[in-house]
Amino acid sequence: MMSPKLNQKVVCADGFSMSVQANATAYSMPKMTGAPVYTEVEIGFPSAKEELLMEWCDEPDDPTCTVYGYVPAQVVVNVIVKHGGMVEGEVPAGIPVLRASSR
Repeated sequence: MMSPKLNQKVVCADGFSMSVQANATAYSMPKMTGAPVYTEVEIGFPSAKEELLMEWCDEPDDPTCTVYGYVPAQVVVNVIVKHGGMVEGEVPAGIPVLRASSR
C-alpha cells in the first residue's frame, strides 16, 4: 500500500505553523484518501500551544510535539484566521484556503 501524499505544513502570517492532514491513515473523517470533503482532520506538531486546539490534543503536557485527532474543519479555519491567514502550505479538501491579505 502506498503512503498518501502529505500536505505541506501550514504557515500563518504571524509565524504559527501546523501540519493539517486528512487521508486513510490520518485521524480524519471520512477515513479515506482523496475524499471530496473532510469534516474532521488531523493536526500535527503546531509551533506553539494553541488553546483552540487543546480539546483534541493527544499529549496536553507537550502540545507542540504531538497530534490532534479528528479536529473539526471549522476549528482549523478559526485557528488560521486567528493567526492572520496562511502564507504557505496546504489544507485538505473541505477547508477553505484562507490566505493572508497583503497590505
